[in-house]
Amino acid sequence: MRSLALNQEKCTGCSLCELICALIHFGENNPQKAAIHIDRKFPQPGSFEIKVCNQCGRCQEVCPQDAIFEKDGIYKIDPQKCNFCRLCIEECPLHVLFIHENIPYPLKCDLCGECLEVCAPQALSWGE
Repeated sequence: MRSLALNQEKCTGCSLCELICALIHFGENNPQKAAIHIDRKFPQPGSFEIKVCNQCGRCQEVCPQDAIFEKDGIYKIDPQKCNFCRLCIEECPLHVLFIHENIPYPLKCDLCGECLEVCAPQALSWGE
């Protein structure tokens, strides 16, 4: 199964992955809508943690509306079926599903791969 491999030590915290994610999916320069997040570990300078969905499927298991489906190893959310109960957010073991106030369904990574294209230090790569 395809996934993102994360090399936390290489991450510089530049946020380009967050920016491209929001641009590709929402046409906005708004990292708060990105499905990938960089946690800055202050006060430790230069310490960052990449947070993104590993496609474990737990969200699909708990969704009472069958709004989360799997296609080619990628879990996606059908906004038409989602009733915004937030069970998937609560049950996500990595805490990477989230809501944005302007979007009526949870957001998660769909493995589009655009973040890999802009990650100059190669903190992101394809994994299995």
